[in-house]
Amino acid sequence: MISNWLSAALSRRNIHYGWAMVGVTFLTALISAGTVGAPGVFIVPLQKEFGWTTAEISSALSIRFILFGLMAPFAAALMNRYGLRNVALSGLLIVVSGLVASLAMTKVWQLMLLWGVVIGLGTGMTALVLGATVAARWFVARRGLVVGILTASVATGQLAFLPLLASLTDHYGWRIALALICVMLGVAAFAVLLVMRDRPSDVGLRPYGDEGTEPLPAPPPNNAPIMAAALGTLRDASKSGVFWILFATFFICGASTNGLIQVHLIPMCLDFGIPQVQAASLLAAMGIFDFVGTIASGWLSDRYDNRKLLFWYYGLRGLSLLFLPFSDFTLYGLSLFAVFYGLDWIATVPPTVRLTAQRFGPERANLVFGWIFAGHQLGAGVAAFGAGLSRTMLQTYLPAFFVAGALCIVAALIVLAISRPKPVAA
Repeated sequence: MISNWLSAALSRRNIHYGWAMVGVTFLTALISAGTVGAPGVFIVPLQKEFGWTTAEISSALSIRFILFGLMAPFAAALMNRYGLRNVALSGLLIVVSGLVASLAMTKVWQLMLLWGVVIGLGTGMTALVLGATVAARWFVARRGLVVGILTASVATGQLAFLPLLASLTDHYGWRIALALICVMLGVAAFAVLLVMRDRPSDVGLRPYGDEGTEPLPAPPPNNAPIMAAALGTLRDASKSGVFWILFATFFICGASTNGLIQVHLIPMCLDFGIPQVQAASLLAAMGIFDFVGTIASGWLSDRYDNRKLLFWYYGLRGLSLLFLPFSDFTLYGLSLFAVFYGLDWIATVPPTVRLTAQRFGPERANLVFGWIFAGHQLGAGVAAFGAGLSRTMLQTYLPAFFVAGALCIVAALIVLAISRPKPVAA
């Protein structure tokens, strides 16, 4: 098998197979996230071709964001029962099917079905819970760093492909750009098939950083119904105030990132006379700064109070969003916004994952985080629709940015209400 050969080759170089898992998960999350972020480039071309309003297109994207998040806890339960590779492959194939079918769409209901429901469910199966599960199963040491790396891949993927997709859309149309995404998803699926395995024991290893000598116990059989596992976790977690604080702050996180900036920054820049490719390049620059900021956040979350880190992350993000409408959308103002906002784009994830694991234990961390991530995507869906409605009804996006900035300040304050966490035994 390819995985056994690769494991032996890495062992000869004193490299743990867990890093190969990080590599293939990074690639999968990067390309899947690019699929989630791509429609921001397509809003204006779809309006021109079909005459759809911003609110109509935003409605489909809101459905996608919400299902992307709601699928996360069920994806965690599916991974626990059927394995990482099977779930990741299934998710990628669902997304490709939806994208290929959308090449022939002509009606708004088809957009909502394919880009909303199908792609929302498919990308939800390869959401952040995949990275959280890989980090929990394959790593004992450097777990925060791994979460940071895999989280960075999500935000970077949402932004890094945008200039290329915008250029292809301008020159050849949105269908060619969409076809390129399908090809990249096929590459990711092939890599998952060859490399991804469920647990270190599948390749005869212990988790990275586990120096024990006793044989690892076999994983307990998981025959619980998927719905029961996911909903039972929600029932138990909802009794904790910490869960609701993390859920609320992640709701605001999604509303101020994916739902607002990712979907609507490019159309808003067009309102101020900034070309689409240039606006997409601005988002790509944010992706670069986010990659640095999120990995640094993972490193910091292993060493400092995660509550205080979240206070600073949300506070600085709120200030940057409140600053943007006053930047006059000049090159200097937008560049300054790209640096500060980009460093903070999704830096909130590593501290949130660690707080979840500390409060609810490593065995249920991926399921609980799945529900917290559902809150993130609910916020994204509300912001995607709300900002689109603002543009349609008021002819401006600016009120949505002021609201998002104020909400981030609220998140910075309420996260300090979490008591200092005590580690929970497995």
